[in-house]
Amino acid sequence: MNFNRWIPFSATVAAVLVVCWKMAAAFQAPATAPAANPTVVSAAPAPTVAPGRTAVPAPFAGDRPSAAATRPAGAGSADPAKAASAAAARTRTIDKQLGGEAESIVQVANLIYAGTKSSKCFSDHFLVKAEKESAISTSRRFHAVKLSSDELFAFPLVIMTGEGSFQLSDAERKNLRAYVDRGGFLLASAGCSSSEWDVSLRGELARVFPEYPLQPIGMDHPVFHTVYEINALSAKHGTPRPLEGITVHGHLGVLYSVEGLNDTAHTQGCCCCGGNEITNALDVNVNILAYALVY
Repeated sequence: MNFNRWIPFSATVAAVLVVCWKMAAAFQAPATAPAANPTVVSAAPAPTVAPGRTAVPAPFAGDRPSAAATRPAGAGSADPAKAASAAAARTRTIDKQLGGEAESIVQVANLIYAGTKSSKCFSDHFLVKAEKESAISTSRRFHAVKLSSDELFAFPLVIMTGEGSFQLSDAERKNLRAYVDRGGFLLASAGCSSSEWDVSLRGELARVFPEYPLQPIGMDHPVFHTVYEINALSAKHGTPRPLEGITVHGHLGVLYSVEGLNDTAHTQGCCCCGGNEITNALDVNVNILAYALVY
């Protein structure tokens, strides 16, 4: 587990625990029966969290140093006006993300990779549902980011999908390895169950993570039990193959679906024509987002 991801959240976690302790001391509420599957996993909310929503920490920022940390000691301190301007700039850096969104908003990226391949045929509808069914505040849309870019490290979850064969550059491989090593989460999905894309993806992951092979993920894994209790995957035809994952330093950093979690029913200009896409992908993707934030 990458403990650097937990450091910014320690104060929030402590506050939630104090509130929960006080609430428990004041009230003895009866337990409620669980709803039908898929079940929203209940959690004791903080005061700002609506009842029944699942509290999760703020977005992942990687373990990169902040602008303040990389600035030389005493820089700008000689001129009060310049110091105030620098402080304001630092505040803007802390409070805003790509696109000018607040740090409290969770952003998810869809990757541009292998030069010009995009991940556009993956629905972002799960971001909208995550806001309704949990305490996760999202941007409700993806941000297109190049796999070789430094911007990659600003996102807790990135999506990689497509069809046909591809080959990553050395810079993309290096960046992907660093991203997962620092605690980032890659969700890979074969568009329309593309066998060519599957072969390419497996080859690239073997190069990037030679000591960490893809392994099947059982339905008892926590990723299936964050916001919803998901006990089985469903697909257009028959029983889908299990999701697979790569665990790095005890952290599940890569999750892959050979059938596809693209949820193309909620996309425009895309379809799963002939593939065996997972049909409960919407709930699965909400769970993956929550898992990427809290584990």
